[in-house]
Amino acid sequence: MSKVTDFKCLVFDCYGTLIDWESGIVNAFQPLLSRANKTDTISRTDLLKLFVQVESAIQDANPTMLYSDILTKVHSTVASDHFSVPASAEEDTAFGASIANWEPFPDTRDALRRLSKHYKLVILSNVDRASFAHTKRKLEDGAGFTFDLILTAQDIGSYKPDLRNFRFALNKVREEWGIEADQVMPTAQSLFHDHVPANKLGLKSSWIARQGSVVGAKESDLEEQGVTVTYTWKFETLGGMADEVDKQFGAA
Repeated sequence: MSKVTDFKCLVFDCYGTLIDWESGIVNAFQPLLSRANKTDTISRTDLLKLFVQVESAIQDANPTMLYSDILTKVHSTVASDHFSVPASAEEDTAFGASIANWEPFPDTRDALRRLSKHYKLVILSNVDRASFAHTKRKLEDGAGFTFDLILTAQDIGSYKPDLRNFRFALNKVREEWGIEADQVMPTAQSLFHDHVPANKLGLKSSWIARQGSVVGAKESDLEEQGVTVTYTWKFETLGGMADEVDKQFGAA
């Protein structure tokens, strides 16, 4: 059986795994919810499911569109097509820029610092470079680590779960450090965006099953679509994974 000590590189999803993007999305929707009189009539879960439904359709149709522009278009589409209120260019643009306000989970920064002692840390994220710059500062500044490689949808020209994103990352990791795919562990919250493609490529993976997560988080949702997903490890938080890593490397 594999041990976490068998790996040399962790490939992280960012939003949902390291960053509490669901809270960020819900907060960014508040002006629209108020204007559409939806504040008390749509649940957090239903709002997030609507968000990802619209987001996925726009990403599929526009794989090279910058993520900030994807978010802007999501907001406009939700307003006009789902809430039956006029889109607001000012609100749409603010929503597109809202990544700057999305915060890390409480355990993220310390866990990344600890994990950086044992692995190369790679970001593979459905984001654009300018938006991620805000996130990078929130995660790294004063935390005692830096990411070794950052790969965005803008760099690759497609959005996860497209296998191109994972193949691109695996090739980069091999080129940079000579680390082969069997020593790379995708580490992510979203079963849909990360673990399903990891399965298809034969990669062992670590599921960070953040409590209360909605987007891409339920095995039952995938099963209803006829998709079976597996993972090698499951942790409730990234801090829990770091605890197990420290334990195994300490015993190695």
